[in-house]
Amino acid sequence: MKNINIETNNIDYQSMLEAVFLATQDAISVVNEKGVHILVNPAYTELTGLEYDEVIGEDSFFDIQEGESLHMKVLSTKMPVGNTKLKIKPSGKTVVANAAPIVVNGIIKGSVAVLHDMSSIKDLTNKLNKAEKKLRELTNKYKPEDIIGESRPMIEVKKMIEKAAKVPATVLLKGESGTGKELFANSIHAQSKRCSNNFVRVNCAALSDSLLESELFGYEEGSFTGALKGGKKGFFEEADKGTIFLDEISEISMNTQAKLLRVLQEKEITRVGSNHPISVDVRVIVATNTDLNKAVKEGKFREDLFYRLNIFPITIPPLRERKEDIALLIKSFIVKFNDEYGRHIMKISDEALCILMKYDWPGNVRELENIVGRSIINMNINERVIQAEHLPHLLAGEKANIDDYLPHREEDLSRLSTVIDKVESDYIRKVYFNMGKNKTAAAKVLGISLRSLYYKMKKYGIS
Repeated sequence: MKNINIETNNIDYQSMLEAVFLATQDAISVVNEKGVHILVNPAYTELTGLEYDEVIGEDSFFDIQEGESLHMKVLSTKMPVGNTKLKIKPSGKTVVANAAPIVVNGIIKGSVAVLHDMSSIKDLTNKLNKAEKKLRELTNKYKPEDIIGESRPMIEVKKMIEKAAKVPATVLLKGESGTGKELFANSIHAQSKRCSNNFVRVNCAALSDSLLESELFGYEEGSFTGALKGGKKGFFEEADKGTIFLDEISEISMNTQAKLLRVLQEKEITRVGSNHPISVDVRVIVATNTDLNKAVKEGKFREDLFYRLNIFPITIPPLRERKEDIALLIKSFIVKFNDEYGRHIMKISDEALCILMKYDWPGNVRELENIVGRSIINMNINERVIQAEHLPHLLAGEKANIDDYLPHREEDLSRLSTVIDKVESDYIRKVYFNMGKNKTAAAKVLGISLRSLYYKMKKYGIS
């Protein structure tokens, strides 16, 4: 804010300032050379909650609840002061203020300050955040922090995701249905240099072979019955400079596989009904819940395409191999469903959690989310904690045997993670000894990989 210099020849500076003050929407206050208020505008009275007659004649500290007087600082230093945070009274609002000296014929006659209500700035920021969130929902459905999990398998996967984001290589996401492969694909895109461009998701299993080809590569006008006038861009063109995510890649036909291989090799597509290639710059991420290597051996998937896709493979662990993440996932789902259903659920009970920890989760994270949602629907509107009886009938009949794991004295209470570890440790030990200490058989019964079993046995000191 620059000094205000006013010539006094035939100008009544106070009348001029009054006219300016009345016309502006900014809150303005003026003090004389002694720091006494001589003028404020209507926007100031609305912001502070003080009437005009209440503040006129009062010193510059009169309207300040927290912070120093900018007016007095200006009068003492004879220099402007900018972007200072203050709390004003009686409204209690927080403002950002700027002040500058009023100079008449080279002599300081007072100070003028402009106050900006930070609540309006917060409103604008909130609107901007909402707009950005909406934009992300339209482009990047998920963000990196949406990947929930602190288990060792998930930490390893997150490291792989970060590495994948830094290179343009094709990524193959492998994992069972319901593990959230789209989340990981979107996270790779969101952390990459392509994040400002389109993320296009294609469910290959949801489209017939002929429709998939025209949707992937586009088509020219008149190329088939029902083709739009002027033709249509395909998903690869829509994803130019961005990322395309081909989910359930194992479901595409051999014919479409050959055309996809050409895209990866030549970095160009040809629309249906056209002979003219179109160059595209697209990062390709594919996902499958089947064994592509096996599909290659059975002649159901092209070997050359498999090698093109398998440049950067990432295996997403099933939920049964990272059960220590279940509590964190439930917490996030409660927040989500509270927002969607207008509920105020606080947490899940230890007994209900133990039941969920014992379950095998064939549907993985998607199934867990479904069960949490159904449990909340089963609750009365005034209930705040998910109990065992709220769980769907599939799980409600399970016996938690929680008394074997929970302390009975207040001084013996432990962290939830400790209780969960004990449940898991005891169950692994039981299965391992029942299988005659056969690790391969135990891993199969537990539904986890042998590598994961070795890790857990080492963690819990089982030998």
